[in-house]
Amino acid sequence: MIEKGKIFVVATPIGNLGDISERAMTTLSEVDFILCEDTRVSRNLLNSKSIPFKSLISFNAFTESKKSKSILERIKNGENCAIISDAGTPCISDPGEYFIRLCHNNEIPIVGIPGPNAAIMALSMSGFPSSSFIFDGFLPQKKGRQKNLTSLSTEGRTIILYESPYRINKLIEELNNYMPERYLMVFRELTKKFEEYWFGTPQTILESLPDRTIKGEFVVVISPLGWNPNYSES
Repeated sequence: MIEKGKIFVVATPIGNLGDISERAMTTLSEVDFILCEDTRVSRNLLNSKSIPFKSLISFNAFTESKKSKSILERIKNGENCAIISDAGTPCISDPGEYFIRLCHNNEIPIVGIPGPNAAIMALSMSGFPSSSFIFDGFLPQKKGRQKNLTSLSTEGRTIILYESPYRINKLIEELNNYMPERYLMVFRELTKKFEEYWFGTPQTILESLPDRTIKGEFVVVISPLGWNPNYSES
């Protein structure tokens, strides 16, 4: 009987290429092929760190369901595979969830190679309560967006959202309508050269947006209901 291969879920840098781990680099150099969102982005990472690799396969939201079964057969026949995203930890607001579940259903061993994650990085930098939180990724662009915001407006835990530069203004406006009493930490370009963060209520951040640089990826951390940032030091 042919011994099944393994699937390695490998986290890659969210911006600063120096954040890739030694274990991640070793794994990417040893597997038979690598699944990635954009081969150009992944090739840039691999070449910049001089990581030898055998094969890159484009594997994104448009191709995942189509390619998963044929890739699964390769792993069943003994090949080892890594899955990476353009930035951060795979399957977190990125493709791969369906494929990983398919691997579990076929008893393919899954090995995690931990590393950078924008949501957790932002939470740890925010100073907001972190013992319990909710991650809601990218809100729906149209259908279901208002329903999600209504639900989040009564959420008692810290909330983490992702947003693109094209919709960050809209998101802050919506947060000002749905939860104006909350505090926000808005992170832009985490770990990159122009990393910055903004703190305030939705209204104060909204007022400052015309003077801000609206480029790159955003992580928005929202304080719990009733949270006060001005507690006294013990």
